Formats: sequence, structure tokens, C-alpha cells
Amino acid sequence: MSFRDLRNFTEMMRALGYPRLISMENFRTPNFSLVAEILKWLVKRYEPQSDVPTDVDTEADRIFFIKAVAQFMATKAHIKLNTKRLYQADGYAVKEMLKITSVLYSAMKTKQMALGDKVEQDNSKFKFDLGSRISDLKAARQLASEVTSKGASLYDLLGKEVDLREMRSAAIARPLEINETEKALRAAIKEVLKSVDKTKDMLNNVVSDEATLDGKIEKKKQELERNRKRLQTLQSVRPAFMDEYEKIEEDLQKHYETYVEKFRNLSFLESQLNEYHRLEQERFEEAENTLRLMQNKLREEERELMKSSLKDEDSDIDVPEDEGSDSDMEELRPAKPHLTRNGLMTGRGARFIGNMQGGDSDETEDSEIDVDEDDEEDDEGEEEESKDLEDDSLEDPISRGPRPSRGGMRPPLLEESDNDF
Repeated sequence: MSFRDLRNFTEMMRALGYPRLISMENFRTPNFSLVAEILKWLVKRYEPQSDVPTDVDTEADRIFFIKAVAQFMATKAHIKLNTKRLYQADGYAVKEMLKITSVLYSAMKTKQMALGDKVEQDNSKFKFDLGSRISDLKAARQLASEVTSKGASLYDLLGKEVDLREMRSAAIARPLEINETEKALRAAIKEVLKSVDKTKDMLNNVVSDEATLDGKIEKKKQELERNRKRLQTLQSVRPAFMDEYEKIEEDLQKHYETYVEKFRNLSFLESQLNEYHRLEQERFEEAENTLRLMQNKLREEERELMKSSLKDEDSDIDVPEDEGSDSDMEELRPAKPHLTRNGLMTGRGARFIGNMQGGDSDETEDSEIDVDEDDEEDDEGEEEESKDLEDDSLEDPISRGPRPSRGGMRPPLLEESDNDF
């Protein structure tokens, strides 16, 4: 079945006036009820007085219905239908029904054309169209030329009839020879007998071949039976190595389970190790970043401290120049008792003994107390400096450097003794 046949069938049925709409999807699967309905309608359309059985409930009724329709169309319309394809009730049945619909459709078209021609003749009764007669004139001229050629060939043959008549009469008047007739008949009989003998030999050969084939079939059956029995015995007998095979198979299954478990654990540990390495790398990078930030911060603090120490040094350098400029004024002032350092500082709490001018014991005691207080202040400053250095060493052990002393740069201590006087 093609799409074109199905389309033509649906269009013809619509043109013939079938009351139901037929879709192209109706014959994708067998649909015997629709096929039976269409066949009944086509038979009634071809001959309204026809008597076709309409019962298609059982299989026998359906077969009788298909046979009746096929017989009716063969006797009345001379249309041969394939009953097997009609019984399939699918696309192949459409091809068979298309034969009936095409006949009815062509008859309807011819009737319409005849009515149209009659109407045209009535309309053009008093009109003469020379253009429509040109083709008829050409056909008549060709037929006239053929008639002349056929007449000439017939004339030539009739001219030979005199000689042919004599030869024909002589052959008819010649008497038949019995001997030759007998020979011909005997030869024909021999040929027929030979063919009969050959046919008999072939029949005998067929019988012998049939016997040999029966013997071979019997042998094959016996061999098949033996093979079946052997197969049953082999299936019933348990092989000797089957126990060992099953034991090895169980061991293999256990080993496989342990292998799967170890492989799963190994993959998990590898993933955990990768995760640990990744976290360590992140921590290391974070520590490097913090150290870099601390170094930058400490460098900035050192720069600021160096700048402040440089400023303090500049201020200390400017003070002696001012003192030197006022030295003349100080000479004019009356002399006051002034303490000097008499020796090197050997440790904490060292005392300086000696003075430029003589004085009372009270003044010496006061001077010694002042020196002790200065030493205590120096000790506190050194302890604070040591604490700051320890904190800096803990924060950045790499960037350790000289730090300025608390309270700016101290002037160097001069060695003094009583010999200077």
C-alpha cells in the first residue's frame, strides 16, 4: 500500500458520495468492520437489488461475506478480487477496494462528460468551429494514404493467384502413399512410446528416490533420538571437577568483594589526602600573606621611627650651638655648685664621686640621691626597651634591626677625674 493509493481511495469515496469520512489513519491497523461497511456500500452502489449477507460477527460469517462479495464482483462487474487481502482489512485491502471504486468513479465521470458534451452540442448546434475539425482532416488524410497502399499490395498478390492456383490444385490432386503414411505413423508411435518409457523410468526413479529418502529420514530420526538420550545422560551426570569449580568461584567472589572494599577505601583515603594537601596549601598561603602584611607593617613602623629619630638628632645637634652662644652670659653669672661625673659607670646603681667645687656634706648627699634617682630611671628605661625588643623579636624574627633608644639619643659620657683641675 502506498500513500497515493490511500489518498486516491479516500478522494474517490468522497466523490462517489460515501456518507462517512474516511481518514488515512483508519487502515494503519486491521479494521474489518470498516472494510465490511465499505464493501456493502460499494455493492449496493453497483447494484441496488443485490443480496449480500451482512452478518460479520464470527470468523465463518466474515469468510462467507468476503467470498460472496468477491463472487458478486467477478460475475457482475468482471472484477477479480483477492479474498486474502480483503480479509486482512489493512492497506492491502484498500488496493482491492480501489479496483471497484475506480470502475464506479470512471463511470460517474463518463456520465458527467456525456452530459457536458450534450449541453455543449446543444449550445453549439448552430456554430461551426473549423479549428476543431483540423485534427479530423489530418486523420482522414492518413487513412486514405493507408487504404491506397493496402490496395496496391492486394493487387500484386491477386496477380500471383494464377500460378498459386495451379500449385495448390496439383498438391490437392496428388494421391496419398500408404507406405509413407505408415512409416510416418510408426515413427510417431515410436516417439510416443519412448516418451512413455522415459516417463515410467522417471516414475520408478521417483519411487526409489522416495524409498531412499525415507530410509535416510529414519536413520536421522534414530540418530536424533540417540543424541537426545546422550544429552539427557550428560545433563544428569555431574562432572568431577564441578565441586572444585564452585569452590573456586566462591573464593573468587570473596576476593572480588575484598578487592572492591579495598579499592573503595583507597579511593576515599586518596580523596582525603588530596583534601588535606589542599587545606595545608591554603593555610601556608594564608600564613605567607599574614607574614608579608606584618613585614610591610613593621617596615613602615621602622621608617616612621627612623624619621622620628632623625628629627630628634637634629634637635640635639641644635641645642649645644645655642649653649655655646650663651657661654659669655654664663661666665658673667655667679658660680653655683655643679656636680660632675667622676669615673666610668660600671653597673647599675653606680655613684659618681667628686666635684668641681667644695661644699658641705648635705650638698654631697643631695647630689648622690639625685644620681641614684637618675640611675633608677635609666634602669626602668632599659627594661622597657628590652621588653619592646622581645615583643618585636616575637612578631618578626626576620626583620630585627637597631631601634633608637627611648627618649632620643643620649650624649656620650665623658671621663672626668680630679686631675683635670
